Amino acid sequence: MEENKMLKKIVINTELPGPKAREIINMDSKFLATSTKSLPVVACRASDCYIEDVDGNVFLDFSSGISTSNIGYSNSHLISAVEDQMHKMWHFAGTDFYYKIQVDAAEALINVMPGSRDKKVFFTNSGTESNEASIKFAKSFTKRPQFIGFIGGFHGRTMGSLAFTASKATHHEYFYPEMPGVHHIPFADPYRNPFGIDGYEDPENLTGAVVGYLKDYVLDRYVPAESVAGILAEPIQGEGGYIVPPKYFHKRMMELAHEYGMLYIMDEVQTGFGRTGYFFASEYFGIDPDIMSLAKSIASGIPMGASIVKSKYDFEKSGLHSNTFGGNMLACAASIATIDEIKSKKMVENSNKMGFYLNKRLRELQEKYPSIGDVRGLGLMQAIDFVMDAKSKKYNKKLRDNVIESSFKKGLILLGAGESAIRFIPPLIIREEQINDAMEILDNSIKENL
Repeated sequence: MEENKMLKKIVINTELPGPKAREIINMDSKFLATSTKSLPVVACRASDCYIEDVDGNVFLDFSSGISTSNIGYSNSHLISAVEDQMHKMWHFAGTDFYYKIQVDAAEALINVMPGSRDKKVFFTNSGTESNEASIKFAKSFTKRPQFIGFIGGFHGRTMGSLAFTASKATHHEYFYPEMPGVHHIPFADPYRNPFGIDGYEDPENLTGAVVGYLKDYVLDRYVPAESVAGILAEPIQGEGGYIVPPKYFHKRMMELAHEYGMLYIMDEVQTGFGRTGYFFASEYFGIDPDIMSLAKSIASGIPMGASIVKSKYDFEKSGLHSNTFGGNMLACAASIATIDEIKSKKMVENSNKMGFYLNKRLRELQEKYPSIGDVRGLGLMQAIDFVMDAKSKKYNKKLRDNVIESSFKKGLILLGAGESAIRFIPPLIIREEQINDAMEILDNSIKENL
């Protein structure tokens, strides 16, 4: 295909992976350390919501580079902004020196944040680094050593954030000791929870059960509240299965945190920048967090993250935290352009509208296939959960994995989440006809694997 030609539809020309792709996959296994490869997509070009591989196959992408390319691929405004900055200068260590585009990027972020604008930004390079910074902000301000996290949460793989991550045991294998002092409690999962509560039918009871567990079984019995710096939560648990808690859950948890002098930290690495039909998911849950961790779509794939704190929680002196590449000039240019595009192209509104439509189509499949035990999500952050049977809700990981593989062979890129869920996170520019294409492939893939 010509370099400037828009990718507009699914095209599968070869067996998958194709011959060129297989060659690169073999080289990858030789030269790159083992990580988390899932599908044998060997990408070489992208535009809109489509990925072209090295063999000329074109896929409809419902992964967005793990919720990173929210504004779609090859966005012309983003390219121009980064190119313009590249011709001027691309690095000068923004933690040690000064330059305007870093200030502009911080101001642009603060202006789209929920609640008060009296906030400050510490730029990072990734989600896990953002959470590390957020942890240090909380410890520095409260002078307390301990934290509360949630079972099912995912906050990264470095040793501080890993202490909070509790979505898969394999994340922790071989890596003890991690940062001490993190205590996990159940998340308010409406579909599966240890309290035996149907959280869809009785969200207040589920919320009360989690709050009560923290107060009565953790703070009152073995973790002194005055030693806890903060509570770290995802608004919607991401890697843990796209778990959407009751709407007032985070508000209740934040009230409890403040009652005991703790800070409430929201990890919006995956939920931010329009993904849920709100600029930030915290808006849906009606809270203005004390600290927020960001990354992924903050700069549309150019490595960047941020920890944003209410100004009163800023570090009290220089040297408590820093880095080399945070606030990189190219990343700042990309972040400003990303925010501009989300706002000017009304992508949050489209995420909300198309999210309702996608949820509707997924629920139609749930009616058709009893193996889909649950459909859940906000905006364009949706998931289906495969079960062995509706009563037991036992995970059906094999069916989930087979459906993802079958969909890939038909030209649809999907990712798993949790034990048996598939996540649907297309770029926020997705259109109804593209959702229909994806649902047709998904329908056929489920049918052939039952």
